[in-house]
Amino acid sequence: MHPTLNIAVKAARRAGSLINRASLAGGFEVKTKQANDFVTEVDKAAEAEIIRVIRSAYPEHAILAEESGESDGAAKNDTVWIIDPIDGTTNFIHGFPQYCISIAVRQRGQLAHAVVFDPAKNELYTASKGRGAFLNERRIRVTRCALLREALIGTGFPFKELGRLDLYMKQLRKMMAGTAGVRRAGSAALDLAYVAAGRLDGFWEMGLSKWDMAAGALLIKEAGGLVGGLTGEDDWFESGDIVAGTPKVFAQLIDTLR
Repeated sequence: MHPTLNIAVKAARRAGSLINRASLAGGFEVKTKQANDFVTEVDKAAEAEIIRVIRSAYPEHAILAEESGESDGAAKNDTVWIIDPIDGTTNFIHGFPQYCISIAVRQRGQLAHAVVFDPAKNELYTASKGRGAFLNERRIRVTRCALLREALIGTGFPFKELGRLDLYMKQLRKMMAGTAGVRRAGSAALDLAYVAAGRLDGFWEMGLSKWDMAAGALLIKEAGGLVGGLTGEDDWFESGDIVAGTPKVFAQLIDTLR
């Protein structure tokens, strides 16, 4: 395992232990950031633990994290760690076991390493650019699904951008009519990891943040899948609108979403 990826795994597992303890204990404080968008003291503690592990190994690297924001000089730094301490906080608050820790490392503008850790199921997804994607050290690949009508597709509601809800409902209607099924589980990072692992054949969502997508996107690419924006262009990282899937399903997803 690459040394940088090893540090990311260490950070994710430390945060995962903290999250599991908090889940069992319960009674944690919950605050509202905006409508339907919550943060707990556990999110903040997990993020602090991840950053502590990273800083102990790479004090010169920049950090972009959901709760603490962007560290000074991140825009100019060659290496940026992109962190979501709990992707699926609403699920976590309700004890719905579909949430994860997402950590990606971007070097010179390219995603280089990724970790998605599901602490409730003890499933660790890892990838390094050019080295493949793994689930608990077992190599994973996207499915061989070639037809959208036979595909199981993941999605997420644009709850932060309700002005786009009408567009999303049109997309959802076409997907429900033209696929084998649509699933909305509430954690984009974990949904993307599921595409990489072959549990979903494709995924789309609008209005995501970089920390929701970065690690999952690299997992999919290293597992043989494709990632792009709503029109198929490589603008997903900046736009927050992402489409992913097996190579043939990806193309059909793009055509349908257009």
